[in-house]
Amino acid sequence: MILGRISIFVLKVIMDVVSFLPAMASLLLALLCCALIAKRWGAPPLAGRYASIDGLRGYLAFFVFLHHGCIWYFYVRYGAWNVPPSALYTNFGHASVAMFFMITGFLFYAKLLAARSRGVDWGKLYVSRILRLTPLYLFAMVLLFITVACLSGFRRQETLPALLMHAAQWLMFTSLDAPDLNGIKNTTHIMAGVTWSLPYEWLFYLLLPLLALPLRIMPPWPYLLTSTLVFLSVLTAAIIRQAPVHHFLAFLAGMTAAVLVLSPTFCRLCESRLASIFTVVCIGTACLAFASAHEFGSLLLLSIAFAMIAGGASIFGVLHTAVSRTFGEFAYSIYLLHGLLLFVTFHFVIGRERAMTFSPLLHWSIILLLTPLLVCICFMTFRLIEQPGMRHVNAVTAYFRRISRHAKSSV
Repeated sequence: MILGRISIFVLKVIMDVVSFLPAMASLLLALLCCALIAKRWGAPPLAGRYASIDGLRGYLAFFVFLHHGCIWYFYVRYGAWNVPPSALYTNFGHASVAMFFMITGFLFYAKLLAARSRGVDWGKLYVSRILRLTPLYLFAMVLLFITVACLSGFRRQETLPALLMHAAQWLMFTSLDAPDLNGIKNTTHIMAGVTWSLPYEWLFYLLLPLLALPLRIMPPWPYLLTSTLVFLSVLTAAIIRQAPVHHFLAFLAGMTAAVLVLSPTFCRLCESRLASIFTVVCIGTACLAFASAHEFGSLLLLSIAFAMIAGGASIFGVLHTAVSRTFGEFAYSIYLLHGLLLFVTFHFVIGRERAMTFSPLLHWSIILLLTPLLVCICFMTFRLIEQPGMRHVNAVTAYFRRISRHAKSSV
């Protein structure tokens, strides 16, 4: 009798589209794939003061994949791209992106804090950002343009000037807009809309020279002028166009964490077992008790948890493992490419008409099957696209410096 009730309960949980079990199964499968990759090709070294952050990235990116995997269940049925009817699955997306912003705010403000005595190599900083984000993004744009061409039957469905303008907007990290391409409605859904966060990343990078001034770091005037113009543009957009700026609170949380980890006492506290428990409680409460990480209470809890992780809380050692470090290495690929994989699977391979008949169990079985494919694809794009760009930072920086010196000597 008891076993029967337990079986019925488990079956109901499994058949619920917003059950946590499919997410757990997919995550475990992803980690298994990462373990095999780490065993065959080796894991990145456990180095630096912020090893826990390196281990965190992969989980955040994969949770965004699960967030959009859940959205697709409802999208094929109702045609509306809305957050899932679940605080957990909603925050798989919202909370993860908020913590990505915190990571950016933390790492780059920490660079400024460390540079108070030795200065900032602004040229190298921006070259590193361009080579880190742009190569994979351009690869994703090629895949997006090919997908749009397939959807439109390889026929031009808007004027050439309009098509070129819309393509240019996409190539500029959708900093101004993410318009429909060649008349394909909701083009942004092909990539699960993930590009919206990248302009915020670039805005923060461009604001760094201004943020350096209170630390008594004086950037060269071209960088400072650009940063000032960007700040005025953001301020104007916030006032006149009422553009959303609350995401900058997540960057501010990361910057605050960068100040906190300067305290040895704080770091010793974060490295304790109790700190890992507290961190898990904060994240769990933020994701389950609040509808979205956009709410202040949720963001505050996530900020506290992130500060603990930045200070050394490894979640009982999980974030320091070789598997987590490997997972984190290709987090950017997971974040940027998973939407394309979901779209190709449900639109071209399965078909929307068929996908809308799937039970929750069958739908999540598809997501589970996509998991190892996603991990393998993203590992390859990291090795073949991301990593080569990162390796050429010094060479490209030196090249531009030679050009600059030559230009100055010619005047």
